[in-house]
Amino acid sequence: MVLPLFFYMKRLFIFLFLILVGSSAIAQAEHDSIIWFNVKGVSFKMIFVEGGSFVMGCTSCEPGDCENDEKPAFAVTLNSYYIGECEVTQDLWKAVTGKNPSKYKSSLRPVENVTWFECQKFVEKLSKLTGRTFSIPTEAQWEYAARGGKKSQHYRYSGSNNIDDVAWYEGNSRKQSHVIGQKMPNELGLYDMSGNVHEWCADYYDAYNVSPKTNPTGPETGYHRVYRGGAWYFNAWNCRPESRRLNSPKYKFRYLGLRIVMTG
Repeated sequence: MVLPLFFYMKRLFIFLFLILVGSSAIAQAEHDSIIWFNVKGVSFKMIFVEGGSFVMGCTSCEPGDCENDEKPAFAVTLNSYYIGECEVTQDLWKAVTGKNPSKYKSSLRPVENVTWFECQKFVEKLSKLTGRTFSIPTEAQWEYAARGGKKSQHYRYSGSNNIDDVAWYEGNSRKQSHVIGQKMPNELGLYDMSGNVHEWCADYYDAYNVSPKTNPTGPETGYHRVYRGGAWYFNAWNCRPESRRLNSPKYKFRYLGLRIVMTG
């Protein structure tokens, strides 16, 4: 049966409306491992991370290769989740919040100069716009994805043993952030997990406990929050997947942004 022309015109109108207005925001999945979203005309991609177990923290046997707060390494098991292919861009942040607080303004550079509290408000608004459950990742979710999940090749950095392949850092950044996705991705297809901007995590900061954990969310109370990944401002050492930094959740700076996860 040949469908009338107005049927196709109606479908086209609905598609264009979602792109231009973007109030509902979910687009169709390319396949099971990728979901595209569109919010007020700004598209972004979420990558599926199959759950599994890994050793979290620094496992190197070389003296001086580990910071004290990266030890002891311990076993972690995680459920599956989705994580942003790249950091949250300035375009997406502005589409959701109406503002762009970044120092180095460019639509496809990562948003930066945002506090942990502002990131919480961002994911709450994004969840309302999309009807899905977004958050910033736990430390365990972040590190598992940075290491490549079940596809991990155990690289020193996220996706390579050569820092320049995968990261904008002190040695090549020209002292500024860069457009997302210009370096090589890691084993899961994630960009900039090492370098470009640090990324806030959900957890309070604390020393590691060696006992095995399932879906850990960090200590229940604390003052400092964790951020991960290294940045254009820092050396290669800070771009290792196990590297941890901390600060007040009110802290903001031009090297600190976020990546998002989706669990529902």
